[in-house]
Amino acid sequence: MEKQPHIIMIPSPGMGHLIPLLQFATKLSSHHNISSTFIIPNDAPLSNSHSHLLNSLPNAITYILLPPVSFHDLPPDAKIETRITLMVTRSIPSLRQTINSIIADKNIVALFVDLFGTDAFDVAIEFGIPHYLFFPASAMTLSLFLHLPELDQTVSGEYRDVPDPIRIPGCIPVHGKDLLDPVQDRKNDAYKRVLCNAKRYVMAKGIVVNSFKELEGGAIGALQMEGPGKPVVYPVGPLIRSGSVESDKDVNELSCLKWLDGQTRGSVLYICFGSGGTLSSEQVNELAMGLELSEQRFIWVVKTPNDKVADATYFNNNSENDTFDFLPKSFLENTKNHGLVVPNWAPQAQILSHSSIGGFLTHCGWNSVLETIIQGVPMIAWPLYAEQKMNAIMLTKGLKVALRANLNENGIVDRLEVARVVKNLLVGEEGNKIRIRTQELKEAALCALSNDGSSKRTLDQLASKLSNKI
Repeated sequence: MEKQPHIIMIPSPGMGHLIPLLQFATKLSSHHNISSTFIIPNDAPLSNSHSHLLNSLPNAITYILLPPVSFHDLPPDAKIETRITLMVTRSIPSLRQTINSIIADKNIVALFVDLFGTDAFDVAIEFGIPHYLFFPASAMTLSLFLHLPELDQTVSGEYRDVPDPIRIPGCIPVHGKDLLDPVQDRKNDAYKRVLCNAKRYVMAKGIVVNSFKELEGGAIGALQMEGPGKPVVYPVGPLIRSGSVESDKDVNELSCLKWLDGQTRGSVLYICFGSGGTLSSEQVNELAMGLELSEQRFIWVVKTPNDKVADATYFNNNSENDTFDFLPKSFLENTKNHGLVVPNWAPQAQILSHSSIGGFLTHCGWNSVLETIIQGVPMIAWPLYAEQKMNAIMLTKGLKVALRANLNENGIVDRLEVARVVKNLLVGEEGNKIRIRTQELKEAALCALSNDGSSKRTLDQLASKLSNKI
């Protein structure tokens, strides 16, 4: 009797990458009897969030932590993309040993890496394992990655200096300055790492993308056009978490949901910049004063400001602060009757599904976007880093399910702009129009996931190929 099909998953760091890959593995296990092992490169002990998430997995999904790698030779200003890619690259010897030990008693049918882990393809080739890419971001971003080698050859100078919008196959045109962060400086090592990974995407037998046809029809249509050397693309989203990934935040969770229970239906703006995002001190101050000026109800997940980088908490190495000394004096007192300020973390999935929520001010991380769409919640787009500006353009100009918080000449969203966009979304006519469109997208997302939906059928097709080693 042949052993159960088994796949190896190699995530790169960050909850935004790990969560959708775990959801993918869970669906393969529960619906198709395909088990999996997560082999996890790292550079430090896992955070509490990571540990709780991994330790709560079903029996069919196991994980192995590789020995931590060192970054002592990197300059202090090395970008995230360099660190993530090197974490996988420097883990290759231990990855090879780990896979060799798994092969002895598992029927390995595939190896999946995410967007920065293509160096692991070489190990899969050594062992004769079919290798796939799991892309946790939008189809639009995937289309850019696959188009990047051509752009690199045809565009001289920096992309941000190109006068006309850059055309990404199947997507709304995007100005160079709004492309993802690591391509903004072509001399930086981060750009070279991204380009190198992008060139290797064509080595994959297939690419799984966390999106769905009804959301990104143009991009997915372009990606699925047949051509020489093009991997098969499988849109199987939205893959989102269904509950909390925290173990020690029960007090926050209860206080948030109890407070929301006492608010009017659709009256509250939820504000959160994701697990990795941070604002400067000046920006935190302007956001606070703008919320006060708006006189609208809000629940705000606040982190300690960081005046250096927008992704300061990406690797979970910040010190959490439960005090709000950095907020404007009198802000908490002046907003106590219509606002709730929560330190560091809140149960986002539960909040977005609550009837009192009328909008979400978001950094436009892709997981947050999908969680919001599945709940039909209108958005205010406030991108910070990575591909978030591209997501914001898709949401505001393409899908028209979000308003944009505009920067002033100093690169700050000032308090008047905060008040304007918040009131417009929650009580303005434009907000009403967005609300209708988000409900339509919600229905489309639920349809894609239904038994006869596009994403369900696509996942079934992929699972059949994996099980039968086609």
